[in-house]
Amino acid sequence: MGAAAGFVGPRPAAEAGFLLKTLFLLLLCRHVASHCKILRCNSAYVASTSDLRGPNKSAAYCNALRSYARCTRRMARTCRGDLAYHSAVHGIEDLMVQHGCSREGPTSPPRPPQPPAPDPQAFGSPDFCDYEKRFAMKHGRPPLYQHCAAFGDPHVRTFHDEFHTCRVEGSWPLLDNDYLFAQATSYPVAKGSNATATGKLTIIFKNMKECIDQKEYQAEIDNLPAAFVDGSVNGGERPGGNSLTVHERVLGRHVEIRAAYIGTTIAVRQAGRQLSFSIRAAEEVARSFTAEQDLQLCVGGCPPSQQIPRSQGSCGGGAIPAEKAHQLCKEKLPVEDVYFQSCVFDVVASGDANFTLAAQGALEDARMFHPDARKLHLFQNNAGCARCGSYLLFFLLTTSVVSVLPLHF
Repeated sequence: MGAAAGFVGPRPAAEAGFLLKTLFLLLLCRHVASHCKILRCNSAYVASTSDLRGPNKSAAYCNALRSYARCTRRMARTCRGDLAYHSAVHGIEDLMVQHGCSREGPTSPPRPPQPPAPDPQAFGSPDFCDYEKRFAMKHGRPPLYQHCAAFGDPHVRTFHDEFHTCRVEGSWPLLDNDYLFAQATSYPVAKGSNATATGKLTIIFKNMKECIDQKEYQAEIDNLPAAFVDGSVNGGERPGGNSLTVHERVLGRHVEIRAAYIGTTIAVRQAGRQLSFSIRAAEEVARSFTAEQDLQLCVGGCPPSQQIPRSQGSCGGGAIPAEKAHQLCKEKLPVEDVYFQSCVFDVVASGDANFTLAAQGALEDARMFHPDARKLHLFQNNAGCARCGSYLLFFLLTTSVVSVLPLHF
């Protein structure tokens, strides 16, 4: 008889229709003989013939047919009267004659059962500590990201692309959420100056038992280690330990920490006598905090009482004139955006030309970390020196008035 339903042979033209007939018959007979397991034989046959190559292809095909025949014989009792079963038996005989296969001879070795595909959401899955894969499997799309940076005076670019220049002296939290804590400690750049710069950074990756041990990273001026405080360079001995790693990009000047388990990358740099911090964080991670964790410079920026107009420092009066600072910053930052304005402010306020590197490094990080290239450059109205002169005049007048007022206790 012609090719019957139940399996696929190596001749696509003659036998492709054979498989279609088999599937049709199986659907018709499914309600009659659900106890018949002929599908197991069909699956084993398809698996053993799906990738036949080389000079021994014909012999291997005959082995597969003999294995198929043996499987159907084992099903004879439970599949008696099953139309799909009987069509498979006759189809095997037909193909063995067509390909000159003997009834006796070697058979195909049984293939080992394939393990089920790992669930990236399940604990212990290789992908559980890969945030991007885990998120894509759950939501069907890549995650969204946000960028924050603190550099120079410090200047803070928040996750929402607000830009502040701050006088925050002492320790202030950059981040404080369910996964991360980052704190910057600042000091005055010059005696009597309102301008400050970051001299120490502390970053804590909180314990995530499925992936990493809690790890702490600390950096100080002239001490950017390429390891965590405990001397390790990854997240520990847990299965996902390598989803948190420390990499030295430039010796003593640039370190990168990659936290793949939360879709986050952090860059720490030193330029001159200041440290800078940049982060690319998954939006879900950046937003994972409570109302009690509301003081985060990366989220809300500097408190209004701690903000300084950048024009205040760019009018001169420092060791480096404003015109010279403008020239130095223009060499590193051709676009006169907030990074350029911050550069001029820092160079004038500190008298240190190395602060041009701080703004340049922050812009490089933004270029790498910001999810929207159209928002790389931010532009804000700069009041200029006229406004600065008014600010200084007001400051001098109020200081004079306070000095002549009698004090009463």
